[in-house]
Amino acid sequence: MTRKMITMQRPVSHIASSTALVLALAAPLALTPMLTNPAHAFFGGFGRIVYDPTNHAENLLTAARTLEQINNQIASLQNEAQMLINQARNLASLPHSSLQQLQQNVSRTQQLLDEAQNIAFEVQQVDQAFEREYGTPDLSMSEQQLLTDARTRWTNTMGGLQDAMRVQAGVTGNIEAQRAEMATLVEQSQGATGALQASQAGNQLLALQSQQLSDLTALLAATGRADALVEAERAAAAEQGRIQRERFLTPGTGYQPGNARMFNN
Repeated sequence: MTRKMITMQRPVSHIASSTALVLALAAPLALTPMLTNPAHAFFGGFGRIVYDPTNHAENLLTAARTLEQINNQIASLQNEAQMLINQARNLASLPHSSLQQLQQNVSRTQQLLDEAQNIAFEVQQVDQAFEREYGTPDLSMSEQQLLTDARTRWTNTMGGLQDAMRVQAGVTGNIEAQRAEMATLVEQSQGATGALQASQAGNQLLALQSQQLSDLTALLAATGRADALVEAERAAAAEQGRIQRERFLTPGTGYQPGNARMFNN
């Protein structure tokens, strides 16, 4: 395995220069048969040595072709290795996750909504409260009952305004955490080494935007609830004032004569 990696890391330019050198040496020798005799014999020493220029040129050309094939194989292996490296980068997961921070922000806002005073953010409780405290007052109600209902409506209105301000404070408190998380995600996206990391960073940025939209929705709901309670109290107070005025203007029965006893006998 070690010998194979060393071979793959050998510079291609060095191999290509060796191939060019071999071809350069083989070119003049390929023309030798046209200018010289097929072979020459040299005598000396203990034996006879025959030099064949044609055979030598063919051997050099064969070696050059073989070396070129090896170079092509090495280049192919290098391309495949680079392709595997790129695939590994594209499959690498993003090391940062903002899920926990976003969930904490949403939980804080949801907790503020759950702590709504007197009238919760539930359809059934809203219907019951309006039927009990914001409906048309009965003419037979006592003044004390009318005063108690008015006091309850005022308490609901003040609680709704306080709830809206608490949600506003909570949403404002999330801004700094959102800013820091957004900076981290943008940095992770810019430093992504592969397609998967870039995609995951983009998805987390979309999740951060969703969390900001949920904060905005909660803020609108709390503010709208407070405004609705103010308007409901105003309408109920107007109706109650009308009934009390009608009671005041309705003529009484007047003086009715009767018998009086001053002594027991």
